[in-house]
Amino acid sequence: MSNTKDTSTEERIKAAARKVFHQKGYAATRTRDIAEEAGVNHAMVNYYFRSKEKLFQMVMVETMTLFFQGVSAILNDESTSLEEKIERVVANYIDLLLEEPELPTFMFNEVRTNPEPFIVHTPIREVLQNSVLARQYAEAVAQGQVREPNLFHTVLNVISMVIFPFIAQPVFVALELMDKETYKALMLQRKALIPQWIQGMLFLPNPS
Repeated sequence: MSNTKDTSTEERIKAAARKVFHQKGYAATRTRDIAEEAGVNHAMVNYYFRSKEKLFQMVMVETMTLFFQGVSAILNDESTSLEEKIERVVANYIDLLLEEPELPTFMFNEVRTNPEPFIVHTPIREVLQNSVLARQYAEAVAQGQVREPNLFHTVLNVISMVIFPFIAQPVFVALELMDKETYKALMLQRKALIPQWIQGMLFLPNPS
């Protein structure tokens, strides 16, 4: 029984740390903030995780895994076209960010101030460059099917269209341009619209 209780407490502290770090970042977070969010005393946080640094490293690794876990399978699916991969990547990230809207701001802030953990735990460059998607893109370039020969321009366009609206959400809500539910509905619309926009910019008309 005691082991179950210990595991439950540890998971509660981890969940609280994830929430507080995502909202406030590393520098502004105190272990006391995490303890209050978890409903435990300060000593309990130190008992389970020793230090704020260790707890943050754990949260950062889990965050990177969460953000990139579904992408490799999508990028390396031999059965889907380039267009379908774009649709699936967009859907994957919009669904994730609707559940975890603080992720983009947290990641960008922490990467800017402390990039090493991000580099160590995020092999996205290797995954992207060696992917089926990269091969399909190169083939489309060779066959004159796309306007932009540089894959990374397209990657940046997708990232910008997906992620920036979630960073901008607090501004729209604070200015009372729309409430959170209306904004969520807008993001769901963008799940269908972004692939259409990307494909319209990227692919040349079929001469036939």
